[in-house]
Amino acid sequence: MELQKAIGTRRSFRYLDPDRPVEIEKIQMMLEAARLASHFGNNNAARALVVHRATATQEQMDCLPSPVGGFQIQLAPVVILWYVETNAMDNASDRLRELVACGALGYGEGRFEELEQTLVPVFTKGAEPMKQPGLVDLDLGQAVAQATLMAIDLGLGCCCQGSANWKRVEKAFGLPPSARIVVAQTVGYPVESREAGGQRPRLPFEQLFQLNAYDQPFPATRRWSTP
Repeated sequence: MELQKAIGTRRSFRYLDPDRPVEIEKIQMMLEAARLASHFGNNNAARALVVHRATATQEQMDCLPSPVGGFQIQLAPVVILWYVETNAMDNASDRLRELVACGALGYGEGRFEELEQTLVPVFTKGAEPMKQPGLVDLDLGQAVAQATLMAIDLGLGCCCQGSANWKRVEKAFGLPPSARIVVAQTVGYPVESREAGGQRPRLPFEQLFQLNAYDQPFPATRRWSTP
């Protein structure tokens, strides 16, 4: 009753049932979907640390984001800390060799020699710059997106949260200096039915997307019923 009173008339899958645990198998399925997401150079720098409320320490729970998403953090049975393992860039050359070995890179005869002369020097020289926010964060975003789609398919609700002090969070969970948290994702069972939820307002389709030129809106041939 108190939970329902706190939620009031809100319509959202972001409000989760704190008393209904999430099966570990479903979290694994989310992570498997993330593992299979696209990674440039097959570097697999997108990683995740799962925080299980029932077994995490109070210090760990207290350090999680709170200014905006605190209410959701307090409700969620599971919080996933998605982070970039920057040291993965140091092994980029080996990942490229694996791609050539399995035929996933477009080299023909003498492919290994050509790889060593082309991409390997680029990735070796660019290892440090590639550790900075950019392509690797885009990869992490794709991993989170695939995990989110899997969660929805499994009947779960999710919401991503930011923090003004990720260093505190990284310290509380023992992450090494090479790990950079990008976002926290709450996971649990929604307290409302799918029918009760609704899409948030979005800007008009034509304002967001263009075709061939910035001043040419993408022609929408189908109209969806979302706001």
